[in-house]
Amino acid sequence: MATGTDDFRFCPRCGGALVSRALKESEPSRLVCAACGFVFYLDPKVAACAICMLDGGIVLLRRSIEPGVGKWVFPGGFVDRGESVAAAAVRETMEEVNLKVTLTGILDVYSFSGSQVVVVVYAAEVVGGELFACDECDEVKVFPPEALPWPELAFDSTRAALRDYVRRFFPRVRVPR
Repeated sequence: MATGTDDFRFCPRCGGALVSRALKESEPSRLVCAACGFVFYLDPKVAACAICMLDGGIVLLRRSIEPGVGKWVFPGGFVDRGESVAAAAVRETMEEVNLKVTLTGILDVYSFSGSQVVVVVYAAEVVGGELFACDECDEVKVFPPEALPWPELAFDSTRAALRDYVRRFFPRVRVPR
């Protein structure tokens, strides 16, 4: 889901008209205020996520909101301004599945052409809480690594991160391409 320049028409500083203009030959066009010259950068959003194990399986939740309503993901969400990415991953896991986690390391960072979201995924260890569906999900479930619902995963980043996680921690389990 790319956000185009047509989504923004007015300068957040002075209210003047934003126009698309090339500022440097090597960069894409930017939105620039015709009145005050303010450059409005369409920076990506950062999401922080945690993949954790419980009872020998991977914790996933079924989304109750768009995008991806009805599809499975691991806990995660957007990082608030001023919040560390790691703290956001811990917070989102508690908010969505009621599990307190300790992050054990970054699995990877995922971004895809045309997407406005950069996804940072951590491996995590459950240290407290009781699994249940909280904010933004209808259901939570623990899936054995060999029985992940690949066709029902919500996002490219979900599929890529779960493939990486399973390959790293369960090398004998076959994952789809």
